[in-house]
Amino acid sequence: MDRVAFATVAKLSGGLSPFGMAFAHLDWAAHMACSPGKALALWQLLLPGQDRDGTADPAGTDRRFKHPGWENQPYRQWRDQFLKAQAFWDQATRNVDGVQPHHLHVQHFITRQLLDTASPSNLWWTNPEVLAAARDSAGMNFVHGGLRMLADWKDLLAGDAPGTSPQALSAYRVGKEIAATPGQVVFRNELFELIRYAPATDEAWREPVLIVPSWLLKYYILDLSAHNSLIRHLVYCGHTVFAMSWRNPDAEARDTGLEDYLERGVLRALSETARGAGCRRVHAVGYCLGGTLLALCAAALAREPRQDVRLQTMTLLAAQTDFSEPGELGLFMGTSAVAFLDGLMWQQGYLDGVQLAGVFQLLNARDLIWSRLVREYLLGHAQRVTDMMAWNADTTRLPYRLHSETLRYLYHGNDLAEGRYCWRGAPVSLSDLRVPAFVVATERDHISPWKSVYKLHRLCAQDLSFVLASGGHNGGIVAPPGQAHAQFRLAQRKLGQSYRSPESWMARTPIRPGSWWPAWEAWLTAHSSVRVPVQAVAQAHTLCAAPGTYVFNA
Repeated sequence: MDRVAFATVAKLSGGLSPFGMAFAHLDWAAHMACSPGKALALWQLLLPGQDRDGTADPAGTDRRFKHPGWENQPYRQWRDQFLKAQAFWDQATRNVDGVQPHHLHVQHFITRQLLDTASPSNLWWTNPEVLAAARDSAGMNFVHGGLRMLADWKDLLAGDAPGTSPQALSAYRVGKEIAATPGQVVFRNELFELIRYAPATDEAWREPVLIVPSWLLKYYILDLSAHNSLIRHLVYCGHTVFAMSWRNPDAEARDTGLEDYLERGVLRALSETARGAGCRRVHAVGYCLGGTLLALCAAALAREPRQDVRLQTMTLLAAQTDFSEPGELGLFMGTSAVAFLDGLMWQQGYLDGVQLAGVFQLLNARDLIWSRLVREYLLGHAQRVTDMMAWNADTTRLPYRLHSETLRYLYHGNDLAEGRYCWRGAPVSLSDLRVPAFVVATERDHISPWKSVYKLHRLCAQDLSFVLASGGHNGGIVAPPGQAHAQFRLAQRKLGQSYRSPESWMARTPIRPGSWWPAWEAWLTAHSSVRVPVQAVAQAHTLCAAPGTYVFNA
């Protein structure tokens, strides 16, 4: 009965906890009422003359106000007052003594979302860029914007996200324009298909590469268009690549949990990869939560000396192992929030991909919601569909038990980092890791903040190469050579070297222009043994051609 009640409220609140948000606001408001010094300092921010050039954004970093028309009156006045109010509330929801840190972060996030809705850039009559476009096009920008709004409403009524109808995404078809690297499915069970991609060279490195994607997304984020495919890049560098393609679960898989994804997922994939490649050692790569699962697996294997399959190296892409500071995604992981979300998932048997996508959009609402509204509905600019957008629209579901255990054990309890997560009757400790690691984080990651990813330095003492790449959670990882403005930092921590804080690491690590992919491939090569002739997969061992069948599960 309790779960039904929680699920009912969660449906009305979009899966969020209204009580958690209310308690956060009360905690903040009560302590602000007892902080006259803080209040006085805040009100001084609104006084004239508090900034050198008359604006609250002297560096001009807010992209909403880049158009030169914002320098004219009255738009300049509206912009400056908004930016001052934004600076006021930003400081008002930081460093308030006595407030629980989680409550303060929730209050800061909610306040920012409300402010973003009130930006003068969102209204056509207060946005000089929109008015200039209306003047130059005789108002046709509103006509084009209205047609796009109508098309988005049709997408919503059809159950699709705006701009993701089959017609809009027809230029990127799975298995044709994206997920098109030639390969064969060589294994399948109820959780995943294993796809083998043969090297595009006469000789290949003996140790194969196994890619473990997150269960939050379709695997082909790493096999988009030919120029954006990390898998294609690897096979052309002479690596045999295996990739897991998770099955899109339904309500029948509700009791499939984290241990199942470890035992019948990653461990089985490692075994099948080693068998298919004829080599006991494997380079393993994990992306996002797939990386978390891989790290858990690697630590578990380290205490099993008789395992038939061993890891040659471990690469983690935008993957957290310590969830004590998970960024803004952690705002939805409080005790109350987890209880409401758990009730919703329990009733459905899974978490729907559309619900999950809504959370990710909310984390970056300024760019993903409001900027899109202005660009398409007010300016009338056509949205250019990309391979990344087509992939992002291909949502997945999460089994109830898997997602519930992920929230409770990883995000909320941080059991992996603190050595409390148990497998086969014994706790798993990341300090047992015995393989060289290559860890990639991205500068603007709302899902796996780079300082959170960096925490692996404190959890294991092995050789660890750490990359901080430009871009966000997906764009920073899908960063092929030749991409404009790409850059990264790379430094290696050798076994036995002392720990450096993330701030110190950044200050001492120079920026390198270009993609991090070649640097990683060189690292893989340095940790590989010998090159051997490429062997084709026997026809009897193939089930079907890539990208397989699970990727098409709706």
